[in-house]
Amino acid sequence: MSRRMMILIAGPYRSGTGDDPEKMAANVRAMEDCALPIFRKGHIPVLGEWFALPLVHLAGSQQVGDAAFDEIFHPIAERLLEKCDAVLRIGGASQGADRMVEVGRERELQIFFDLDEIPTV
Repeated sequence: MSRRMMILIAGPYRSGTGDDPEKMAANVRAMEDCALPIFRKGHIPVLGEWFALPLVHLAGSQQVGDAAFDEIFHPIAERLLEKCDAVLRIGGASQGADRMVEVGRERELQIFFDLDEIPTV
């Protein structure tokens, strides 16, 4: 039997969106679509966006990519990985999501590329 894991879901956020808010929201929904299946497998799913976006707003960010956004968005996901056991990488091209996989590997976390690879507890 596998142990329960906290799994960061990493996928494109800004990539390919032209910073269109609707397209970025669709990217978040794509990552969130993986959260319930991960939970049902017995694990704890997390998205960096769940932590970053409220803080970015509180920091006074006026647009994606401004100083307040950059101060928080990727750094919080990297900090979150200090508490995670694994990364699920989904979606297409994304430097940020690829960075989360890289950091996960540096921390010797499990890396998954498909929900079916994640064991059920």
